[in-house]
Amino acid sequence: MSALFNYLLKLADDSFIMGQRLSAWCGEGPYLEEDIALTNIALDELGQANNFYVYASRVADNGKSEDDLAFLRYEHEYLNAHLTELPNEDYAQTILKVYVFSVYQKLMYEALSSSADEELSAIAQKSFKEVRYHYTHTASWMKIFAQGTEESKARLVKAIENIWEYTKGLFAKVEGEDDLIALNITPNVDELYNQFIAITEKDFQDFGLEYPKDHFMQPKSRTGYHTEYFGFILCELQYMQRAYPGCTW
Repeated sequence: MSALFNYLLKLADDSFIMGQRLSAWCGEGPYLEEDIALTNIALDELGQANNFYVYASRVADNGKSEDDLAFLRYEHEYLNAHLTELPNEDYAQTILKVYVFSVYQKLMYEALSSSADEELSAIAQKSFKEVRYHYTHTASWMKIFAQGTEESKARLVKAIENIWEYTKGLFAKVEGEDDLIALNITPNVDELYNQFIAITEKDFQDFGLEYPKDHFMQPKSRTGYHTEYFGFILCELQYMQRAYPGCTW
């Protein structure tokens, strides 16, 4: 497949798996308004995934639809970052995951808005408006947890210890991505990662949190290797299409 196809799958799979994870909170949020807010973020992610899958389907031009790409691939064919497939655990870890992901997506979509690929640019511009809200929402919660009770801060610190080592995986490249960077179609993720560090360091200072000192980062995001949690996600996601091939709504 082409470099652009791989790149579109990377973006689509990230949003798709993140949206699926967040949807588990529907009806279980800490209170009604927050329940709806998190559900809306999940819907935004699924909408972004659909836009990228539709474009990827046209780029591939092999008769496979966006639903085929979303539901009928094998585990090693998904190119999402490991962070998106990690368990939600408690609300502090969920908020931390969405905060980290929104900082990444905000940087990515802002840069992609200037892409030489007009369709990619258009999707990025639309998505940027959504993730800007995701960032504002979760940054507010990060501050509330950090400056709230001893328990809320302890839970957030534990969440940071649990998942921070997966953050750099968001900035892993897929096959052919360097060619797209040279053509000004996609941004250089190495530069975006430096911006990510600068933003999160400033935010952590504002939140009153100690920035993670351990520089170890989990490898192999976007290589087809996944965490032990991914197979269970696919079982839920693919059940209907596997049980009733070709089913339509």
